[in-house]
Amino acid sequence: MGFDFVIGLDKVRRQDIKAAGGKGANLGEIIKAGIPVPEGFVVTTSSFDRLIQVHNLDSKVQDIIATTNVDDTSALLVASQKLKDMILSYPVPPEVVSRVIEAYGRLSNHDRNHSTRSNKTRDFPLVSVRSSATAEDLPTASFAGQQASFLNVKGEYKLIEAIRKCWASLFEPRAIFYRAKHGFSRASIAVIVQEMINSEKSGIIFTIDPTTGENIVLIEAIWGLGECIVGGEVSPDLYKVSKDKAGVERIIDIQISKKTKMRLRDHISDNTAEFDVPENKISVQVLNEEEMLKLSRYAVELEEHYGGVPQDIEFAIENNKIAILQTRAITTTVKEQNKEFELAKGRTVLLKGIGASPGFASGRVKLILGKDEIREVQSGDIIVTTMTTPDLVPTMSKSAAIITDLGGRTCHAAIVSREMGIPAIVGTQEGSKILKDGQKVTVDAYNGIIYEGETAIDRGHVQQQKLEGMITKSPSSLSATTVVKVKVNIAFPQRLEEISSKVDGVGLLRIEHMIAQSGIHPAKLIREGRKEEYIRILMEGIRPIANAFGSKPVWVRTLDARSDEFRNLKGGEDEPVEANPMLGWHGIRRSLDEPELLKAEFEAIRRLHVIEGRTNLGVMLPFVISTEEVKKSKEIAKQVGLPDEVKIGIMVETPACVMIIEKLCQEGKIDFASFGTNDLTQLILGIDRNNESLAKISSAFHPAVLRSMKIVIDTCNQFGVETSICGESGSSTEMARILVRYGIKSVSCNMDAIDTIRAVVSQEEQDRNATLD
Repeated sequence: MGFDFVIGLDKVRRQDIKAAGGKGANLGEIIKAGIPVPEGFVVTTSSFDRLIQVHNLDSKVQDIIATTNVDDTSALLVASQKLKDMILSYPVPPEVVSRVIEAYGRLSNHDRNHSTRSNKTRDFPLVSVRSSATAEDLPTASFAGQQASFLNVKGEYKLIEAIRKCWASLFEPRAIFYRAKHGFSRASIAVIVQEMINSEKSGIIFTIDPTTGENIVLIEAIWGLGECIVGGEVSPDLYKVSKDKAGVERIIDIQISKKTKMRLRDHISDNTAEFDVPENKISVQVLNEEEMLKLSRYAVELEEHYGGVPQDIEFAIENNKIAILQTRAITTTVKEQNKEFELAKGRTVLLKGIGASPGFASGRVKLILGKDEIREVQSGDIIVTTMTTPDLVPTMSKSAAIITDLGGRTCHAAIVSREMGIPAIVGTQEGSKILKDGQKVTVDAYNGIIYEGETAIDRGHVQQQKLEGMITKSPSSLSATTVVKVKVNIAFPQRLEEISSKVDGVGLLRIEHMIAQSGIHPAKLIREGRKEEYIRILMEGIRPIANAFGSKPVWVRTLDARSDEFRNLKGGEDEPVEANPMLGWHGIRRSLDEPELLKAEFEAIRRLHVIEGRTNLGVMLPFVISTEEVKKSKEIAKQVGLPDEVKIGIMVETPACVMIIEKLCQEGKIDFASFGTNDLTQLILGIDRNNESLAKISSAFHPAVLRSMKIVIDTCNQFGVETSICGESGSSTEMARILVRYGIKSVSCNMDAIDTIRAVVSQEEQDRNATLD
């Protein structure tokens, strides 16, 4: 059948892989089988191909691919960055944009009362945006986790941007590596857009046990969104259900795990955030019997629909309704459980876990607790880590076996290990603590057992591909310390150990999410004389982050909640109703009108600084428009007893702030200034950033916005005031390049952009030094 740039998922079938990609084709088949799937559409490969055609990119792409040695880390990373930058530097063809917006409009009119909407008056739904490459989810190769996915995307502009990023992800290092090793010389990419399911429960189903070959239905389930199970961040519940020709027969095994964290939609930002699982649910069974049996029936139906080919299926449950998110063929299984490893008999058992990819291995333990250790992995090492990510794939290919603390049979480590034929044991809980770097061990991944000492193994028993010489770490020339500091934006205390070692500090610590988790509006606490409770909430939220970053600076932004953002909290009903809250009573102007709020925030920082020794904390004042606001804030800080050495800076978000930056440096005596590009852009251009019809003309790269930032940087450099950026554009590689050239002193980006921004900053500095030489 012929395909347009966009087509409804219900029109796609399994033979349409070339147009809809593997994932899209499979989703169409699920719908055909009468199984519930979230409403959505496919941005077909014709759209991506149109971009390539219009801008004459094909020969450029193929030249780079053809001349890149994927086993050379530096060459692969450089090639990947060139290709992604190339794709992102060109606009989406207007004929594609119009079709996407048209389809999104139809989707927004479908079921306006869908429970994932946080506000029924919004015009656009939250959607998931997922890549669907023509070389993924195939019967012979599943390519787990190689391309990008984006959750909780809302609005036409953000949707188009997510699609562009999905297209660029076709050239992620790991994706290029996989295609090369599996013999795919060319690939295109479609993008799946579906209504977002705000999962209360989620998981994965196998219609055969992939580690034993047993003909059962195996289900793994967790609380919240499915990212944690795929990424191996949580050890899931495990359920086994028997099946016969008539379908599902009975539940034969239930194993309940401790599930300590989950990912959910944050109702304030509409972003995905990590939360602690409530104590009363940590060890509680996720799925009830009815859900297990219903999921199993769906799984058996899909297996039969695909001619008896075993399936790997993702599901989500919201408001007791099951939705199937995707299915793909299981590409690697074993026919039967291997007998106990004879050579290991009599040896000391060090640890047990879940045998997720069968096989035997013996060798030296290599602990990977952060990306710095990746470069040290040698061929034949046994990697021991908390959990794996897609970026570790090339390094995994060098190892003899994989051992993880977290995860189940369906996590990323398990799937990729099975694809590569590498023995893997997951869910050991304490592997990275018990096993020591350099320790000699023997792995029996059939039975999930790690033994002390090495054992001579018949290599005929060990299924592994020797894909040598590749690690996912930026080349040393790109990972060295940079003059321009790279910092991170943080809202929650998550992944702190990993992140703190990679950055030079925190350029933005938001306190709004700490408040949201408390469930009470801080103004209500102040009114009711519960100021100490507000101070405690802030200290508990700031403390772990300040501790994790040691001596590195952590800039805490004072409260910047618009009047409509906390209306659902206790006390939020007393918030004023404003015609345009973004231009209303928030930021430092509100804090000065309600000084007890600001005093409590200063007091929390004072106690952490003076009593607990967290001298790395600084204060950032939002939405400043005058030197008087800075002076009054400093007076309040002095009243509270905030030490003089605590740095106080500002957010540069208004044209007024740009125009008086010299006075702010001279009279306000600010210590730093950080750009908030969303507000700065909308105020300079006179554009309501929530107005989707204006998104196409809103850009932080507008000459007026760039000139404003250069004025601020030049002036601040003259007075020795550090400049930074912590807005959304801080994660843009092109913006980072521009600001480094302007002379900015630091760039604060989102967690997922740290490595990329560090590489770009380093490259810009090297290029500048080479020019000077």
